[in-house]
Amino acid sequence: MNRIGVMQLTDTLDAGGAERMTVNLANLLPRERFRSYLCATRREGALVELIAPDVGRLSLARRRRFEIAAMNRLSDFVYSNDIQILHAHGPSLLLAALAASRPPYPRVIWHAHYGNYVHEERFAWVYRLLSRRTSAVIAVNQQLADWAQHRLRIPAERVKYIPNFAVESDGAGEAPELPGAPGNRIVCVANLRPQKDHLTLVRAMALAAEQAPEAHLVMVGAVINQDYCAQIKNEISRLKLDRRITILGEQRDVPAILRGCDIGVLSSASEGLPMALIEYGQAGLPSIATQVGQCAEVLDQGRAGILAPPGEPEQLAEALLSLLRSSELRAQFGAQLRHRVREVYSPGSVIEKICRTYELVIHSHTA
Repeated sequence: MNRIGVMQLTDTLDAGGAERMTVNLANLLPRERFRSYLCATRREGALVELIAPDVGRLSLARRRRFEIAAMNRLSDFVYSNDIQILHAHGPSLLLAALAASRPPYPRVIWHAHYGNYVHEERFAWVYRLLSRRTSAVIAVNQQLADWAQHRLRIPAERVKYIPNFAVESDGAGEAPELPGAPGNRIVCVANLRPQKDHLTLVRAMALAAEQAPEAHLVMVGAVINQDYCAQIKNEISRLKLDRRITILGEQRDVPAILRGCDIGVLSSASEGLPMALIEYGQAGLPSIATQVGQCAEVLDQGRAGILAPPGEPEQLAEALLSLLRSSELRAQFGAQLRHRVREVYSPGSVIEKICRTYELVIHSHTA
């Protein structure tokens, strides 16, 4: 049986949710059916050390959206390795679509990760144009799947809603020394960019700290937007929270940090299906998330965690206080989310759905 050559394309290998999904897919595709490759089109990053040794790798180091030299290198690699499918994650679709116009004319699958696509018109016309060279779209939530069908005008049979998954940590890393006291540590794993709305979380912490002075928030995530990071720091200072909030930045061993925390939170203004929420569940952390993207589904509509409206610091503060005040409630929600993640967001069933999508695309092309 001839194995299908599949290349995952991502702009970077920084420690973000979409990037972790890219690496997980490259690592876990069944090798008896697929040859696995991965391309970072702009730069590599912290996740590069997690790539399995048998995954073929390419780094283009492009500095602009379109570079002829990078395009040529990708096309040469695709041709030399007989890659039949380019699985483009997020904005790497542009490069994949261009590569598909050259021999051996690989099929393109686009993975839509980011919930803000739905709300910004500039994404619609760009991706509507690029989707003409796309054989299938994988959306990480139902809202994105609906958007692809209705705004991008992609036929329903070419759009698949397939949730994210996370790989269980081996638990080897020791929990590091963290600020704050046990029972009072709140963690937010989200790269520092406006869509994650850390500002609402900072304001919620100011309200919660009035009644729970021992509470301490740890922010984990790469600085994606320097101006936004400066806004967060200014807001922390303005609200006199310098001793209650710590920005740790990008961290390599996030599972170890989660083991040292007590509550997980996401205050996002928009989402796809956040990997951080799944990782909170793997760690058994009771979790709070805003009602955006697929967060409500991950938290089983509030049965496996607490849901709060986006952009409402008062209600987010109430949710934080409810968990800070009750170890029993923390234990209950932590156990429920861990069970749900293991049942619904483990790799096995998700990987098989993606594999079937690959095979359907290839067989429909060759039929």
